[in-house]
Amino acid sequence: MKLLELDHYNLGAPRELLEKLRIFYTETVGLTVGHRPNFQKFGYWLYAGDRAVLHLSESLQDRSTPPGQTSFNHAAFNCSGLKEYQQRLSQLGVEYTSARVTELKRVQLFFSDPAGNGVELNFPEE
Repeated sequence: MKLLELDHYNLGAPRELLEKLRIFYTETVGLTVGHRPNFQKFGYWLYAGDRAVLHLSESLQDRSTPPGQTSFNHAAFNCSGLKEYQQRLSQLGVEYTSARVTELKRVQLFFSDPAGNGVELNFPEE
C-alpha cells in the first residue's frame, strides 16, 4: 500500500466568500471551473487541466479551529510561465514573495487567497 498523489483539497466558506475564492482561484491562479456532481451543498470544483484539484463548498457557519489543533496552511501547484504569473499577480495587486530552491531547481511564489489561505506556485528554474 502506498500514497500515490494529492487528489484535491476542499475549502468551505459562506457563499459570499466562496464567490471571492472562485474568482481568485480562476483569475489569479489559473484554475478553471468544471463539472461537479450534484451535491446537496452549493459549491464549485476547480480544475488544473483535467483534474479537479480544489473543491469549494458552501458552509453556513464559521468553523474556527479548536485550540491545540492545526489549521490549513497552504496548497501548492506545479506551474509553468513564471514571468506571466508574476505579471498577472502584479496587475491584480496581489502581493507575493518568491524563493529559489536551488537544490530542486525551482522558483516558488507565495501569496494568500481572500480567506487568508496560503498559495504556493512552483516553477522550474529558468
